[in-house]
Amino acid sequence: MLLIFGGLPGVGKTALATGLAREIEAFHLRIDSIEQALSSCNVEVTGPEGYEVAYAVAEDNLRLGRVVVADSVNPIEATRAEWRRVARRAGRPYIEIEIVCSDQVEHRRRVESRLAGDFSQALPTWQQVCERKYEPWEPAMTIDTSGQDTGASVSEVREALKALVRCDPDRGRAAG
Repeated sequence: MLLIFGGLPGVGKTALATGLAREIEAFHLRIDSIEQALSSCNVEVTGPEGYEVAYAVAEDNLRLGRVVVADSVNPIEATRAEWRRVARRAGRPYIEIEIVCSDQVEHRRRVESRLAGDFSQALPTWQQVCERKYEPWEPAMTIDTSGQDTGASVSEVREALKALVRCDPDRGRAAG
């Protein structure tokens, strides 16, 4: 199964995707990590390069029967459609999950207090997050991380996934 995460920077996507991947022992695939690695090799990342690498790695792991958590902003329909195509080519189900932070004050605080960590890429400013192109989406589930910690958000996703699989038994069978 391919779990396709998306959401603006600072909403808690990576914390949630990492926590869920750890809990369900899934393969965590993070676009930021791929783009950082490409940049470290002097590859100029100006477009879909990181996503293209991720699509290939995700498909390889899906074909092995692994659950893959794809962690990216996933801002436009073109990237979302390609994730769906990856799952279909691998013969695996997918679930799209949008992560939001509906409390704008909290979202801004998160964006402005983030640390780059091991990444040399500049983190987006609040202004850049607000101006970022992000097309409307109708995912299978939307998780609002405002007002709850990562553990509560992971539990919410896990329970929602169980409910979705119960409603669509083919997802459960295909997930292995």
